[in-house]
Amino acid sequence: MSEFAGRVAVVTGAGSGIGRALALNLAAKGSKLAISDVDTVGLAETARQAEALGAEVKSDHLDVTQREAVMEYADAVVAHFGKVNQIYNNAGIAYHGTFEKSEFKSFERVMDVDFWGVVNGTKAFLPHLIASGDGHVINVSSLFGLLSMPGQSAYNSAKFAVRGFTESLRQEMLIDKQPVNVTCVHPGGIKTAIARNATAGPGEDLAVFSEFFDRRLARTTAEEAAKTIVGGVAKNRGRVLIGLDAKALDLWVRLVGSGYQRITAIVAGRILPKSR
Repeated sequence: MSEFAGRVAVVTGAGSGIGRALALNLAAKGSKLAISDVDTVGLAETARQAEALGAEVKSDHLDVTQREAVMEYADAVVAHFGKVNQIYNNAGIAYHGTFEKSEFKSFERVMDVDFWGVVNGTKAFLPHLIASGDGHVINVSSLFGLLSMPGQSAYNSAKFAVRGFTESLRQEMLIDKQPVNVTCVHPGGIKTAIARNATAGPGEDLAVFSEFFDRRLARTTAEEAAKTIVGGVAKNRGRVLIGLDAKALDLWVRLVGSGYQRITAIVAGRILPKSR
């Protein structure tokens, strides 16, 4: 409790899924919350539940791709609470489609939200985290930031980029002896609406893919994911893996090296839904 009570935590993408679960977990531990999302209805429900747990909550509509808005938001949060201790850059979207058939705009949209949203949030809040003397940046990558999958070139690109960015930032904070810890989070299959809310490329049946993800891949609840993330933050871990799938596949990739790509292609070709 002492590691979170009274701390000011910023959570993006807090309208549902892992973001909501994080907000409620932190609220139960006594944190003050600045939560945001583009989904104002879901965000209002998160705020209601967090306030019911006794948390002080600042709730705002925020599109993390809008850099100037994110910069202004950081100043507004500090003006409201007087400080910021943690930022959980969690907002993200999914897209399913082969690179050959995908349009540039689909690729760019995933990068804008999943990668640049993380960079924007980190850049905006980092000076305030340093000023707090007790800062922590938590960036959500993915299992797909540890290994690649066919049909996920856009999502893989964004999540690998988040991983590289976050690991570099952690090293810079250590070298400069800044009072900011940095953690990269790699969730496996989580029981959220991310697949159902995804977009898809030409020839892809999103409903079939979403049903496959929910039935075959999603194994960990958002609440379990939030508990694991918060536990990793408390222990200042540089990397947090969520779910047995993330842990097992991370180990497998490190053991077999680039050979995982051919094996994955064979398996995925057999079990993934076929495009039209």
